[in-house]
Amino acid sequence: MGLTKSELFTDYQNKLALMAKALAHPARIAILEALIKKGRCVCSEIVDELPLSQSTVSQHLKAMKEAGLLKGETDGPYRCYCLDTENCKKLLDSIKTMFTSGNCC
Repeated sequence: MGLTKSELFTDYQNKLALMAKALAHPARIAILEALIKKGRCVCSEIVDELPLSQSTVSQHLKAMKEAGLLKGETDGPYRCYCLDTENCKKLLDSIKTMFTSGNCC
């Protein structure tokens, strides 16, 4: 069996790409804004703020959690989410470093 394309890149590059991909949708940006404003949200609270179905919001939250941007925990029938501030800071630092190091035209 051959290598997958992701195996051709470093763990750092793959993780950064996964996190960037998790941000690459306007609904996910809106979810981040809601979480930043409230600090912590139950999925249903986020659904109330967005013009999306509960299942769609849940899919976006799952992708963002898998990428490491969010933390989530179950409290009975509710799933609560908050920013993973450590990983979000690492993402921000990585992007800043990438665009401020080296020479560009």
